[in-house]
Amino acid sequence: MFARIREDVRCVFDRDPAARTTFEVLTTYPGVHAVIFYRVAHGLWNAGFRWLARWLSSFARWLTAIEIHPAAKIGRRFFIDHGIGVVIGETAEIGDDVTLYHGVTLGGTTWKKEKRHPTIRDNVVIGAGAKVLGPIEVGEGARIGSNAVVVKDVPPGATVVGVPGRVVERRKKAPEISEGTREIARKMGFDAYGLTRDMPDPVATAIHAMLEHMHAMDRQMEEMCKGLKQLGAEVADIRLPDLGPCEIGREAPLEDIDPLEDVRSDAGSTQGEKDEEKPDKS
Repeated sequence: MFARIREDVRCVFDRDPAARTTFEVLTTYPGVHAVIFYRVAHGLWNAGFRWLARWLSSFARWLTAIEIHPAAKIGRRFFIDHGIGVVIGETAEIGDDVTLYHGVTLGGTTWKKEKRHPTIRDNVVIGAGAKVLGPIEVGEGARIGSNAVVVKDVPPGATVVGVPGRVVERRKKAPEISEGTREIARKMGFDAYGLTRDMPDPVATAIHAMLEHMHAMDRQMEEMCKGLKQLGAEVADIRLPDLGPCEIGREAPLEDIDPLEDVRSDAGSTQGEKDEEKPDKS
């Protein structure tokens, strides 16, 4: 037990760049405190001192805001970063070198006295606020994104995000972005997809498709206008409004525009009409 506690302390330096000294880790890391209390409570549980083990885990929860059932099975070099709000159920099983962040729940989905909590294999990282529920298995080396809700098995090495959790993969090759589309995005003030287009971001993907569609429509309209001019039709050269995020449909910056100008002008014109309708008493 003491050898595992030493490993739990040493692994903090590999996963938290803020850790400086062993004394600092032992005195200021609630995740380490919770794991130490769990190791002792788990030993008491296996020795048959069930009430004492539960009391110790309850005391640890009061002290650290982390709840780990003493019957849970946790492997070596287990690290809880920040820690507050972590809940690990009775039949949960956790492998070696697993990292949990704050707000993670390894919970059950049934009240039956059976295996009802997840099994987490080696080298898994579970992000802040994630919920892994039921007797499912998270494969070795998997990553669970922050605030994901996982209720199905996760294959080894996979990354899961969203509610409900779904497996995503990094694209092997980023989509080609035409220069026209890039220019439209720049005018609209949207360039985030240029940095993350290789990530499975549905919002960025949708906006990228919209920009490509707009660029294609612009080219088609230009060709249509050229064709009409060649046939002798007169096509007016209309200046389109700028696409700047603060200049859509306006010729002046927002800070130079009086939001009450239209109201005042309408009120003035209305008052002028009323004055004209009044009879001349003189």
